[in-house]
Amino acid sequence: MIQYLYLGRVDYAEALRLQQELVTLRTAGRIGNALLLLEHPPVLTLGRNARRANILASDELLAARGVTLHEINRGGDVTYHGPGQLIGYPIFDLRSLRNPQSSRPGAAGDSSAAAGRRLGPVDFVRLMEEALIHLCGEFGVNAGRICGLTGVWCGLSEPQISSGELKCEAKNSSNALQSSGPWAAQAPPAAQDMSKGLVPGGRKIAAIGIHVARGVTSHGFAFNVTTDLRDFALINPCGITDRPVTSLEREVADPKNLPTLESLAPMAARQFGLVFDEPVVCVEDLASLRALADARLDSPAANSPAGEFPAPGFPAREFPAEDAPLQIPPEIERLRRSKGRPISA
Repeated sequence: MIQYLYLGRVDYAEALRLQQELVTLRTAGRIGNALLLLEHPPVLTLGRNARRANILASDELLAARGVTLHEINRGGDVTYHGPGQLIGYPIFDLRSLRNPQSSRPGAAGDSSAAAGRRLGPVDFVRLMEEALIHLCGEFGVNAGRICGLTGVWCGLSEPQISSGELKCEAKNSSNALQSSGPWAAQAPPAAQDMSKGLVPGGRKIAAIGIHVARGVTSHGFAFNVTTDLRDFALINPCGITDRPVTSLEREVADPKNLPTLESLAPMAARQFGLVFDEPVVCVEDLASLRALADARLDSPAANSPAGEFPAPGFPAREFPAEDAPLQIPPEIERLRRSKGRPISA
């Protein structure tokens, strides 16, 4: 189960503190998997692999524009967050999840990612990308992946397949998910990109960077909706200099009908539920989530390795152990019953 909540605009330092609080609760088994959806005031974040040279603006210019700077422990390089951008912080225990991809009809099979296997960090990132690709599809926007470049991209002319990364493919979201919203019929074909002033060959609409500690994830994604793209001129986004950024506002035919971030949040949560094959439940606010954590403090389930808590009406998912046989092998049983076995001292 995925519990999600929308928090509105949150200062970045407060969001870091909140993530740490929920990671502690998730690691202790006091909450289930939680997806925080929010927005930040202007901020630059530098990941573990960031190079300060990718910040193009001076400290004086950043201060004059009210842009703060944070060095953090996620993967990736420098990223911009600001108004009009949907931020998602999944606090998920990877041990509670299974890779659903190869069990789906038509999925490109991969022996290392067989259905039912636990998710690794790379698998998790690929599934986050897929959820955001599907979210673009809700608005009739074709999006996909570019091999070797984490994130979600628009303006791809054809699928690009990687032999190294798990299912690193540029998926046309209209094939992955049938759009049902009013934007689907309005989406311009790729051939019209140039007429709209859009650069072909890959425009980044979502950045992704995560941190995993003791199996629990933090940090997450930044999805450009109505973001002022001029602010990306402050940096080389994710250290990439040859591909521009874009937003949902630029990609759809009629941006005036785009929903607010608050209305977009449940749509994003729904796509996470579909991709991760988990039920999704809306939590009203942080106080409600903390109350659930307090109520589960003395629960026997709180001591389980993955800290799974089924919601009412949702039975707990049971996975067989991957590292121990379900019954004693016949060879061992014969040794146990042998009359000539050594006597214990």
